[in-house]
Amino acid sequence: MSDTNNSHGRRSGFGLIVVLFILLVIVGCFCDF
Repeated sequence: MSDTNNSHGRRSGFGLIVVLFILLVIVGCFCDF
């Protein structure tokens, strides 16, 4: 994690959170089945 991409840090972080959230939802759906 370098400070060179400070402007894109928030975007990548938000994208990571969204991907993790989607994965959690998919895993939760599979667990329900």
